[in-house]
Amino acid sequence: MSYFYLVLATPFIFALLVPILYKKINPRVHTGWFVLLVPLVLFLYLLSYSAEVYERGAIYLSLPWIPSYDINLTVTIDGLSLIFSLLITGIGFLVVLYSIYYMSKLKEALHNFYVYILLFMGSMLGLVFSDNIFVLYVFWEVTSISSFLLIAYWFEREHSRTGALKSLLITIFGGFAMLAGFILTSIIADTYSIQEMIGKINVIQSHPFFIPAMVLILTGAFTKSAQFPFSIWLPDAMEAPTPISAYLHSATMVKAGIYLVARFTNIYGGVAEWFWLVTGVGFVTLLYGSINAVKQIDLKALLAYSTISQLGLIMCLLGLGSAALYFDAGNEGTVYAIAIFAALFHMVNHSTFKGSLFMLVGIIDHEIGTRDIRKLGGLLHVMPISFLIALTGSLAMAGLPPFNGFLSKELFFTSVLQAAEMPFFAMGTWGHILVAAAWIASVFTFVYCMIVVFKTFFGEQKTDKLKKQAHEAPIGMLIPPLILAGLVIAIFFYPDILSRYFLQPAWEAVLPSFAENPALQIEISQWHGMNREIIMTLGVVAAGIILYKTMKKWSNIYYHYPKVLTLNSIYELIVEEMEVLCLGITKRYMTGSVRDYLTYILGFIILIVGGSVLLLDGISFNMSGNSEVSFFELGLLIAIVITAFTVMFTKTRMASIIAVGGLGFLIVFIFVLFRAPDLALTQIVVETITTVLFLLCFYHLPKFKKEKTSASFKVTNVLISVGIGIVMTIVALSAYGNRLFEPISGFYKNSYEVAGAKNIVNAILVDFRGFDTMLEILVLSMAGLGVYTLIKLRLSRGKENEETK
Repeated sequence: MSYFYLVLATPFIFALLVPILYKKINPRVHTGWFVLLVPLVLFLYLLSYSAEVYERGAIYLSLPWIPSYDINLTVTIDGLSLIFSLLITGIGFLVVLYSIYYMSKLKEALHNFYVYILLFMGSMLGLVFSDNIFVLYVFWEVTSISSFLLIAYWFEREHSRTGALKSLLITIFGGFAMLAGFILTSIIADTYSIQEMIGKINVIQSHPFFIPAMVLILTGAFTKSAQFPFSIWLPDAMEAPTPISAYLHSATMVKAGIYLVARFTNIYGGVAEWFWLVTGVGFVTLLYGSINAVKQIDLKALLAYSTISQLGLIMCLLGLGSAALYFDAGNEGTVYAIAIFAALFHMVNHSTFKGSLFMLVGIIDHEIGTRDIRKLGGLLHVMPISFLIALTGSLAMAGLPPFNGFLSKELFFTSVLQAAEMPFFAMGTWGHILVAAAWIASVFTFVYCMIVVFKTFFGEQKTDKLKKQAHEAPIGMLIPPLILAGLVIAIFFYPDILSRYFLQPAWEAVLPSFAENPALQIEISQWHGMNREIIMTLGVVAAGIILYKTMKKWSNIYYHYPKVLTLNSIYELIVEEMEVLCLGITKRYMTGSVRDYLTYILGFIILIVGGSVLLLDGISFNMSGNSEVSFFELGLLIAIVITAFTVMFTKTRMASIIAVGGLGFLIVFIFVLFRAPDLALTQIVVETITTVLFLLCFYHLPKFKKEKTSASFKVTNVLISVGIGIVMTIVALSAYGNRLFEPISGFYKNSYEVAGAKNIVNAILVDFRGFDTMLEILVLSMAGLGVYTLIKLRLSRGKENEETK
């Protein structure tokens, strides 16, 4: 087994150790110092693969997991998975370092915090490296569960619980849709491997299930990456502690959907449906997020909507870049492939400047006690280092030089302008609309970036509205955002290092058919002359300054939009109506009557099983191979029937119990007739014990009372009883007379040679089905421990009550 699998398992292993470390060392040493080693070591180890991936291309590893179903832990280490994994571990290291100074070791449940962080980190790494779609799905859902736990970390707060629940409902819904898309895709391609699917693109795209599978997979991606209209969970997730927000919502969880779209672009891209779905949803999200960010009064909420906007930008770039697959691997497609490169570049840039901004907001909240923009201002002189972080991150997000966001934003404008001139996919007028939407969204992005800088750090300090005396954060809390801010500037001046060793391999992983094309090379330059992109940027700055200066005159327009039509209101209405509907249905069938529950269960069996047998012509009896019924067998059958009717028509519990016991002892004779003495002995013991226990229990119950029941009640009982009997008899006889497969009894004939057991029944229970038996014993042991615990608790409470008296 490759050491790489051990590396992937490291976060899960440490997650098990964290509670032990926390118990042993807290509060002497902050638990974060031990956890810090995990992302650091993982980052350095994964970084060592960059040269090999750059020179050799993708690396494939496989470890059998469920080989009978062809489900293996197949790992793909290529440029795309590597760049995501470096973001997961690199930002993870900085977040853990930041959390050491942000999270109090005395007040916070740090063992929970770091267990959730490590669980999330491990699941994200598993997600981006998985080649098997169902293994990918498992890790996908683990990220949803662990993010739910992280968002609800302060579970005593109502908003934390509701925000976590909203994120879980939306992302799990998307996950199920994605799973359905994976199943359809695997049926079409006859493989679970993403890499093998790439070799069957023509088969997939010509299949009738192509569009449904595509829509389902994109639904999963859109919910995870907070695309419109599923974006409502992200602002509510800001109730989590800032280290969690900086990790989940700048570099990891929200990028999972981006990864999924990038990974499946080569399979589903090149068609108009994929192009317009991804591009259209991305542009709507870009506009929705940027426009809504401006009206926020909470700095963290502003960053949440800005994240939605930036994710929309990356998504629409992936959509625009998929047009390259409309062509073969010729030079025509490389013009549009630049959009894929721009998406990957901006994804990295967004992780750096947004991570630093989230940490900055956490610093302000931690040191001042508020994130309310109306209470902030004048912090420049008391928090100069924080101001530099805010300035760097905000201007990078606004797309201004000398910061990395300027480079990727210029590539965004280039991609949109080139896409607007497409002679295919019915672009036409839509091209001009896309250009206008990109420019308008950039203007609003500039405005909310100015709000972060000027509303927070300039103007007069409102000390009377602050909960704490404003002061600069400790150096330990400043180091992580300063590192990210330094990367923001370094990438601007030295972009080719990132481009050559990381972005280029990732670009080729998304578009492997273009990998050998020499035209698929790009050099990032800080200046391209006075072109259309620069003119658009100058227009963004000019319009942004005007809108920022005149905000008081036009910002009231937000309040004219009906609140009832907001996405949150619609979501709450749907959830409320679903709760009412489910409660009504539950009250109808949860009557507390065992008879009703049996009626539902057996009635459904009659309808589903019986209906299937009838509709599929499954009724077929073949008695030719049956042996003759002996006199003793016939006599036993008659006795069993008479005893069963006795149970039904007896008028005392004692007689019913004796009749039921009699049925059990009659079964013993059947085992004897079929030469199974061990089963007969087992049946005698079990039947004796159960009969005695029934007699002991029912002895203390009152006598039968004659109950008045309606005719419909009796008719229903008769119909269900007779129906289930007929259906089971038909199914049993049809199944026995029509064997589709060889019976498994032949497998157990050599039980002595295989298991060393002369008794075939014992061999089956102990060896062949040993795990079943072990788990049954485990379940019984757990039930026994539960009963023992309840009795012990009751006894201890009884003693306490006596002592108090």
